[in-house]
Amino acid sequence: MPKKNSTVVAEFLFEGFASFDWQHRLGFFIVFLTLYLLTLIGNVIIVTIICLDRHLQTPMYFFLSMLSISETLYTIAIIPHMLAGLLNPHQVINFQDCAAQLFFYLAFGIDSCFLLTTMGYDRYVAICNPLRYSVIMSKKACILLASGSLVIGLSMSTVQVTSVFSLPFCDGFVIAHFFCDVRPLLKLACTDSTINEIINFVVSMCVLVLPMVLVFISYVVIISTILKIASAEGRKKAFATCASHLMVVTIHYGCTVIIYMKPKSQSLLGQERLISVTYTLITPLLNPLVYTLRNKEVKDALRRAMWKKPFSS
Repeated sequence: MPKKNSTVVAEFLFEGFASFDWQHRLGFFIVFLTLYLLTLIGNVIIVTIICLDRHLQTPMYFFLSMLSISETLYTIAIIPHMLAGLLNPHQVINFQDCAAQLFFYLAFGIDSCFLLTTMGYDRYVAICNPLRYSVIMSKKACILLASGSLVIGLSMSTVQVTSVFSLPFCDGFVIAHFFCDVRPLLKLACTDSTINEIINFVVSMCVLVLPMVLVFISYVVIISTILKIASAEGRKKAFATCASHLMVVTIHYGCTVIIYMKPKSQSLLGQERLISVTYTLITPLLNPLVYTLRNKEVKDALRRAMWKKPFSS
């Protein structure tokens, strides 16, 4: 292990769940592993159903499948290492692996933020401009929007990782977290990290506040349009198409804003870890749960897949 005053850090030690005894860690391991497996199974089912069922070959479900893939990759970057840390409280990660974990965590997390924004735009076009929906949300446009979300995620992640790992880590090597994240790493820097914190804040503003504002504007227009629908049944159906997306957006952005936009002076490690557990485990699980339990078309597609005869044409 490198000494505290060393200017070279070869590996980091996660503090994570080290303060818990073995029984508590084992209990957390079982719960977290169950949630992780449910997340993987749920997202794989959603992507498979959307790819195979012709009734779901629409822009909304295309973006939903992209969101499921993004959140699956996002959890793969964090959860396996976290589960290993529950079994071994003195788990270490080398410098390069820590940078890679932070890169993929941020890249797919940001990608999910912009995919949710794109899904909000899709609902806006479907409800406010239905006659031109097929033209505006063409296959090419959907691919460009999904690709743009990924490019933004990769670009912003590169900026963040470069900013963080350009600092010398010589005040210690214990990360007060259960994975490599921006704030816990900045606290280990032995030089002034004000500029890096400003970069982190600006990136957070771009990838959180901007999408949130766009989603908010979309739903203001959507709700005002729905309220003008004369038929009560029509209003109910229009609200139903947005309810699942709005629920996922609220939880997703809510947790993220608390983690990354909260002033440093108000940050408590225990609270941050609890919110991070929610963000990394619960939020990705909500995607398959909300979109299957609250979405009639997905439930119908699941029934068709379950009852389909093996040798039917």
